[in-house]
Amino acid sequence: MPTVRIPGPPGLPLIGSMVDLARQPLQAMLAAQRDYGDVVRFAFGPPGLRGEIYAVFSPEGAHQVLAGQAANFRKESTLYEEVRSTVGNGLLTAQDADYQRQRRLIQPLFTRRRVDGYAGAVAVEAAALVERWSAVPGGVVEAVAEMSRFALRTVSRILFGADVEAAVDVVRGAFPVLGEYLLARSFSPLHAPRSWPTPANRRALAAQRELYRVCDGIIARRRAAGPGKAEGAGDLLGLLADARTEDGERLDATELRDQVLIFLLAGHETTATSLTFALHLLGRHPEVQRRARAEVGEVLGGRAPGVADVEQLSYLTMVLKESMRLYPAAGIFGRRAVEACEIGGHEIPAGADVMVSPWVTHRHPGHWPEPERFDPERFTPEREAARHRYAWYPFGGGPRACIGQYFSMLESVLALAALLQAFEFEAVDREVPIGQGLTLQAEGPVRVRLTPRSL
Repeated sequence: MPTVRIPGPPGLPLIGSMVDLARQPLQAMLAAQRDYGDVVRFAFGPPGLRGEIYAVFSPEGAHQVLAGQAANFRKESTLYEEVRSTVGNGLLTAQDADYQRQRRLIQPLFTRRRVDGYAGAVAVEAAALVERWSAVPGGVVEAVAEMSRFALRTVSRILFGADVEAAVDVVRGAFPVLGEYLLARSFSPLHAPRSWPTPANRRALAAQRELYRVCDGIIARRRAAGPGKAEGAGDLLGLLADARTEDGERLDATELRDQVLIFLLAGHETTATSLTFALHLLGRHPEVQRRARAEVGEVLGGRAPGVADVEQLSYLTMVLKESMRLYPAAGIFGRRAVEACEIGGHEIPAGADVMVSPWVTHRHPGHWPEPERFDPERFTPEREAARHRYAWYPFGGGPRACIGQYFSMLESVLALAALLQAFEFEAVDREVPIGQGLTLQAEGPVRVRLTPRSL
C-alpha cells in the first residue's frame, strides 16, 4: 500500500525546524498539532546532514508508543543518549538486562508502604519552608527558586539523610548547566565531540565532575562503614547500598552513583515544577484557593499534614493534577522506533526518533474543552474515568512509567497543604513565558505575594 508523506512544518530553507526545536520546542509542537494534525514530521539541520523527528500528539498515539507497542520504542533517542552520557546509566536511561536488574533491586524501595515512610522528610522540609517564608522581607517569594530549593532539599534528605547539606549546593549549580548543554546537543545534527575543549564541553565537564565528586564521597563513606552501619543507613542511599536481588546481586559504586544522580535529577526538578505552577495558579484563582484551603482546614484542623491525610485532600489533589495538565514537568520526551510501524494512519520508519508531548496532548482540543482554562473539576473521579487513559500522562506510562510518581504526588500534596495552612497567595506575575530544558522551565520570574494566616 503506498504511503502518504507525513506532514510537517517546512522550517527554514537551510536548517529546517532546527531553531524552533532548539529554542521553543513546546510552542513549535503545539503549532504543529494545530496546523498538521496528530502525527507530524519535523526536519532539521542543513541539507546532507538533515535529521528527522516524528511527533505524536494524540492520546491513542501516546499509548501506542509508551505502552501498547513499548517494546518497539526504545530509550535510544538522541536526548536519552546524551543524558546517559552525562548522568549515567540509571533507571531512567538503562535498557534491557541492565534495566531489568536495576528495577528488581530498586522497586522494593518504592512500594507505597516504603514511600509513606519518606513523608517524615517532606514534613521536616515543609515546616522549614513555612518558617523561612514567614520571615521573607516584603512578603514576595520567587516560586521557581524556592520550590527548586525545597524539592532538592527534600529528595536529598531522603537520599542522603545526615549528608543532606553536602549535596544541595553542588546539585543546584550543576543541573542547570547540564540541562542546557544536553538540550542543545539533542536538537542539533552538528555538535563537537565531548572530548573537544570547547567552552560548552568544559562547562559541562566541570559540572559533571562536581556531581560525581560529591556523590562518590558520600557513597564511599557509606560503603566503608559496612552494610546497615553507616549513619543514615535507613535513608534511600543506605537502602540502595544494602539492596540485594534473590541471587545476591547488588549495585556497585558506579551503579549507585548513577541511580543517585537520576533520583536527584528526576526527583527534584519534576516536583519543583509541579509545585511552582500549582502556587502560581492558586495565586491567580482565589476562588480555587479558598476552596482548597477550606478542605485543608477541615481535614487538618490546624495540625501539620501527614501521610494519612493525603487521601482526604481530594480537592487539593485535583488542583495539583490540573496544574500538572497545564504545566507537565516532562513537556516532551522521546523514543526510537526499532521497526517500521503505523501510528494514526501514518508509517513511521525503522530507526526514527519519535517524540510524544504531554504539553500538547494535555491541550488536545478533542479531549480537553477550553484547554487553556484552569479547572480542577476536570479531575473528579467520574470525569477521569470517562477520559482516555493517555489524555493525561505527566509521569509517562507503560512499563517505563516513572517509578517515583506516587512519591511525587505525596510530596506535592503535603507541601501544598502546609503552605495553604500558613499563607494566602497572590500571583504577582500573571503571565509566565515557558521553555523546555530537561524539564519544563519558566523563562521569567514566578513571583507570589504571601499573606500570613493566623491559625
